[in-house]
Amino acid sequence: MNQAERVYQHLQHLPEAVVAEVLDFVEFLEQKHQRRAERPVREPGSAQGQVWMADDFDAPLDDFKDNQ
Repeated sequence: MNQAERVYQHLQHLPEAVVAEVLDFVEFLEQKHQRRAERPVREPGSAQGQVWMADDFDAPLDDFKDNQ
C-alpha cells in the first residue's frame, strides 16, 4: 500500500469539515512545491562587486562610548 492509499483510508473516517481542511493543506503544499520548482537557481558569487562596506565598518560607534 502506498502513501496516497494510506491517506485515503484515513480520510474516509474523518468528518467532511476536516477533509476540507486536509484538501486546503494539500493544495497549499502543491502551490509551495510549484513555486520552489519555478525559482531560478542561485549562482554563488553572482553579486560580486555589487556590495561594498565602509572602510570604518568595524570602528566603535559614538553611541556606545561611555558618557563621563
